[in-house]
Amino acid sequence: GKNFMKKFSTQIILIALIFSCVEKPIKPKPKSMLNLKYPLPTYIERKSKCQYSIKINRSSNFISSGKCGDRIIYPDLKGTIYLTYRRINNNFDSLLSDAYSMPLKHVRKAVGIPEKVFINRRNKTYGSLFKIVGDAASQVQFFLTDSLNHFIFGALYFYKRPNYDSIMPAVNYIGNDISKLMESLKWTN
Repeated sequence: GKNFMKKFSTQIILIALIFSCVEKPIKPKPKSMLNLKYPLPTYIERKSKCQYSIKINRSSNFISSGKCGDRIIYPDLKGTIYLTYRRINNNFDSLLSDAYSMPLKHVRKAVGIPEKVFINRRNKTYGSLFKIVGDAASQVQFFLTDSLNHFIFGALYFYKRPNYDSIMPAVNYIGNDISKLMESLKWTN
């Protein structure tokens, strides 16, 4: 009884030691993930023809149209942030409802849509950022408002058919720029 247990437990310990010393081969990461080098972002202020200014990544291009449908284009990453400005005119509730229903259009393909609430009292900007997890047409959506006069919708789209895993690094990179955009947005009259 006792001798058997001692021998058995000694063997188990030896086996455990042997296996813990065997180094597991480290699998190389897929090349596509390894070669993605993104420039460290520097931000510059851009004024929209509609009533706001934002800071954008210097490696992107800001195109402001008089019709309040602005774009931030990332030529190297093949992605665009679409910005739609709306003046609030007794329609705040419907604008807010639209802002929350837009990410839900992607639910069929999405795994989840976590929301990050955003408040900047100094700039009078309040809103939410939605990261759409999974293969969806748009990976990041957001809105900002002062709840009195101004409302902005934003959505990130890539030109190629989305495969969530392959565009994940680009989503994270542009996602940081979107956070900077939301922090820096100022209403101009």
